[in-house]
Amino acid sequence: MGMYEEIASNSRRTYGLVFFFFVLITFLGLLIGMFYGNQYGGIVLALIIGGLYFLFSYYAGSGAILSMTGAHEATKPKYAHLINTVEGLSIAAGLPKPPKVYVIDDSALNAFATGRDPEHAAVAVTTGLLEKLDKLELEGVLAHEISHIKNYDIRVMMLASVMVGITVLLSDFLLRSFLWGGLRRDEQRGGSITIVLIVVGLLLAVLSPLIGELMKLAISRKREFLADASGAMLTRYPQGLADALRKIKSDPDPLVDKANRATAHLFISTPFRKTKGTFTHLFATHPDINERIKRLEAM
Repeated sequence: MGMYEEIASNSRRTYGLVFFFFVLITFLGLLIGMFYGNQYGGIVLALIIGGLYFLFSYYAGSGAILSMTGAHEATKPKYAHLINTVEGLSIAAGLPKPPKVYVIDDSALNAFATGRDPEHAAVAVTTGLLEKLDKLELEGVLAHEISHIKNYDIRVMMLASVMVGITVLLSDFLLRSFLWGGLRRDEQRGGSITIVLIVVGLLLAVLSPLIGELMKLAISRKREFLADASGAMLTRYPQGLADALRKIKSDPDPLVDKANRATAHLFISTPFRKTKGTFTHLFATHPDINERIKRLEAM
């Protein structure tokens, strides 16, 4: 599959996953509304909570992420090459303005992009990445992050994270409603419909957070493939990013000290130490790095 086909394919799948999120949240709102005797009220409540939660994350999220990861703004002349490379790639990508550039004092090889849109974006790289990668490899990584910005991946991933948070919140509310009032309401109403509603609601309340988290991780993995393809198209040299990923894969200490589960999906590679297990791939924030290298070298 070539660059353009890779981009188109992953875009379709990603928007399909995001649509499923909306359906899941709306259905949880419907169940809450049915439980309290007002179906439309439950849906409206879910949408209002989701909207407020999204607005807060939309305008304050990137600043919080940069602060959590300990990033500080890069300045010239110390980081002149880094800043100039980001500016050059931003012009090539057609961004309205170059993103702000940040550096994280950490020996791990990693980088990420954040922000709500190309006009309000930032790119952060670790000092370990700057020290270990050559010019073409660093350009490949930065092109990957610029592509996240150009493709609005930063907004899609923020939306996915917000929707997971809303799913957990609504599911918890639904579960507590059933646990504290379900039996009493069942006695008042009676009938098989109420019993089915309670059973379905309990199952969704328990499983929705897990489903939501798995869907968010699936979106994250799809966006990484898309950014790899877009970055390769931007530099016209897929091997640069492939070589960079190979070095990142061989990093003996990949742990980014200030990374956490809330920010892990933003990085170009998982910022945690590698673990093995039967279900590890289901909860991985990134696709297999060997598969990413293989796809890049086939372009």
